[in-house]
Formats: sequence, C-alpha cells, structure tokens
Amino acid sequence: MTVAQQERAALVATFRDTAPDSPTLCEGWDVRDLTAHLVVRERRLDAAPGILIPAFADYTERVQEQVASSTDWDVLLGRVAEGPPLYSPLKLLDPIANVAEMFIHHEDVRRAGADWEPRPLDDQTVSALRRPVAMMARMTLRKAPGKVVFRTPQGDTLATVGKGAEVAVTGDPGELLMFAAGRDEAWVSFDGPADLVERVKKSRGGL
Repeated sequence: MTVAQQERAALVATFRDTAPDSPTLCEGWDVRDLTAHLVVRERRLDAAPGILIPAFADYTERVQEQVASSTDWDVLLGRVAEGPPLYSPLKLLDPIANVAEMFIHHEDVRRAGADWEPRPLDDQTVSALRRPVAMMARMTLRKAPGKVVFRTPQGDTLATVGKGAEVAVTGDPGELLMFAAGRDEAWVSFDGPADLVERVKKSRGGL
C-alpha cells in the first residue's frame, strides 16, 4: 500500500467517525462539503479544473454543491475510499498527487476540533510529505513579502521562496506542509521579525 493509499484510508476512517455537518479548516465547508470536493476532484473531469483555475470556479462550486446535497453520505465516502476511477488522470498519479491532498484534508477535519495534536507518522509517510512542501510553498507564497525558508528541526531546508528579509519556518514535514497550505493550525516555529512573520502568514494563498 502506498503512502497516498494509507492516508486515504486514514482520512476515510476519520470522516466516518465524524458527523458530516462538523466543521473543517476549509472556510465555509463542513465535512460533507470537503468530501464532495474530493469526489469532484477525482471523478468530475468537467468540473475539476475550477479547483485551481478561477475562471471555472463558479461552475465547480455549483457541481460540488449538487454532489454534496444529492449524494447519500455513505455513498459519498465510498467514492472517496475507492480512489480515482480508471478514467481519471489521477489514477496513475495517485502515489504522487494525492499524498499531500489526503494528508492536508484529513488534518483539516482533525484540527477543526479542540485539543488536537499531530498524529504519529511512520518514516515512510514523513519522507513522502517532504516532497510536496516546496511545490506547495511556491504555489501559496508567490506574494511573500520576504524570503521564507522551510526547515525541519534537524536543519534540512525543504523549500525557499521569495526575496528580501528572511523568515525561517521550522517544523516536521507534515507541519510545514500544513502551514504552506495556508493553515494556521500547524505546529511550527518562526525565526524572523515579528511584523514580517505576520505579513508572511497573511500573504499565503490557501488551498
């Protein structure tokens, strides 16, 4: 089983134990909405582009709302559990493209509640989460007001974006990924001018 498949299974297990109207870290979305997003992303090739392309976002939103409102909850979760269908480009890309997606959205549900803590992760998962940090940082911190360096507690640099005065963000790979994805609910520390740290936080484009 790949890391992406493991994270998918963990996500589905958590979602099954959570009420579909429970909150998530995705503003305006409850757990049902987030589940519908995952289904649209993998199964609605006509609507999936709007997830990343603003010009198509309205159509994607309408499709997602329709999927969320008209699909039985267990059926919706079953479709996520099955993974990408054969016709989806994500079928072949699943081991690469879905590690970050499944991890982040799983945590979007876990961390919306009180008293959350990071999950213990095996070495294979931690290694897989290192890779998408740089890509995510480049996507969300295009407008960073300074140089942002993502480092692990062991001193490994996983990403550097922007120019100018430096802010170092330190944390385990999964925590760095959550921060890069626009989530403040991440166990990271900052080294840099306090005002610049706040500006960096505000400059992130959430995904």
